[in-house]
Amino acid sequence: MNTSLVCRLLGRVALLVGVSMLFSLPWGFTWRDDGLHVETRGVVGLSLSVLISFCVAGLLSWLGRGETGRLYRKEAMAVVGLCWMLATVLGALPFLFSGTSRLAVRDQSGTISDRVPMSFADAIFESASGFSTTGATVIGDLEDRELVPRCILFWRSSTHFLGGLGIIVLFVAILGQGSAGKTLMRSEMPGPSQQGMRARMQHTAWVFTAIYLILNAVLCLLLVLEGMGWFDAICHAFGTLATGGFSTYNASLGHFDSPSIEFTVTVFMILAGSNFALLYAVMAGRWGDLWRDLEWRTYIVVIFGVTALVVAFGLWHDDFVDGTNALAQPEEFFRAIRFGLFQVVSIMTTTGFGTHDFDGWNSFGRGVLFLLMFVGGCAGSTGGGLKVIRHILFLKILKREIERSFRPSVVRPLRIGDQAVNDPEMYRGILVYFSMILVIFVFSWMALVTIEPDSTWNDQEIKNKLIDSASGIAATLNNIGPGLGIVGATQNYAHFTSVAKLLFAWLMMLGRLEIFVVLVLFSPRFWRSA
Repeated sequence: MNTSLVCRLLGRVALLVGVSMLFSLPWGFTWRDDGLHVETRGVVGLSLSVLISFCVAGLLSWLGRGETGRLYRKEAMAVVGLCWMLATVLGALPFLFSGTSRLAVRDQSGTISDRVPMSFADAIFESASGFSTTGATVIGDLEDRELVPRCILFWRSSTHFLGGLGIIVLFVAILGQGSAGKTLMRSEMPGPSQQGMRARMQHTAWVFTAIYLILNAVLCLLLVLEGMGWFDAICHAFGTLATGGFSTYNASLGHFDSPSIEFTVTVFMILAGSNFALLYAVMAGRWGDLWRDLEWRTYIVVIFGVTALVVAFGLWHDDFVDGTNALAQPEEFFRAIRFGLFQVVSIMTTTGFGTHDFDGWNSFGRGVLFLLMFVGGCAGSTGGGLKVIRHILFLKILKREIERSFRPSVVRPLRIGDQAVNDPEMYRGILVYFSMILVIFVFSWMALVTIEPDSTWNDQEIKNKLIDSASGIAATLNNIGPGLGIVGATQNYAHFTSVAKLLFAWLMMLGRLEIFVVLVLFSPRFWRSA
């Protein structure tokens, strides 16, 4: 392991994080009728964080000084995993140094009598949630500037922007590491895909980054035209294209109560959950590539098929109305489609925005959303989850194995569309990945149920520790954000203990980097020279 080279590259990542923090500083200054107002806590907290990030960058660069060796697979994997850990720790500093509070205690007049500042575990959780594009939060009131300065709120959304396409993709695009770019890109955006990487990985990273920036800019402009201010538009564009879900309001996008905004964001969430290689083909005029791609067709069919079921069962159970017959009122039918489609797309793409309290839906609606958490977007997208293509291949592998049980001599290669896939290594990888997800989910679920005291649920109207814990594990492991019950659409993760929050942060990172890149860092053999 060439540790000097790893240190040098990590130093550049720390520098990138520090520079990114600088863009949040201007939001700490606001011009009002009575003059300039400065969010002192936020500006000081960000400034100290920038300084520390630069110092860390300098130290790591010094440790890796003079190293010009080649970046091999092991070093590339180490950079990927360690870079996300480093970014998470550095990204937590603004929350700590600014004194950001996750909760306020108010007296009868509404005046704040006490604050609950973010702990180290809270800050790590929030930072990990941002960089992993999970969108889960421990902050109880996002709209009170005494608790959360606006510049800190912007940094919180900026972590989505950096994590969306991936620090590593930006890293390859900006710095370029020759042939190592292939390893970095595959680690950052893994999963089988019919769209092969272009010969030059650095060029591919530039293309994906350009698409990501263009979509962010277009969505931001559309949101402004639909009535959002620039601050809210930029933050929500970051959360949408990164499939993250951080909002600037407690009610998420539901705060605006705007069908046009919701429809616009829905379209862009679908785009963000699509393979960026396909989006590039569309921009090049090859629209037919979309419909020829089996994964994308399946992705769209699942979205609209599940939406139809959610809307139908929701209307039957009056989930979108209060005691009236929804079928007899066209406006309520429109509300059902509006809220049902948005929440299905939000969960399917692992964005996690909310416009309706889906935790109050019927059991089928909540159950199908829980299952969607394990599906995710397409390979090569900013979405999390297991990815649609893995589910397609998994079902095909099961079908083939069932046939082989009564026809052992038949040799039938798997087909994805018109293309035959005969890669035993890939088959094994699919089965191992599904097994790993299941094992991690079950053991994490039992660990959370064991370590989290029952008192966490004392103040909750609905107490179901097993289901709430399972949904919390699924929501963080698959980078969704909101879950069910205590972590539902109108709740957050502040109720949990520090140990549980660190467990959630760990799961977010595992889900974002698709398990293996993080787990190998804890293998002694990985760090040996041989």
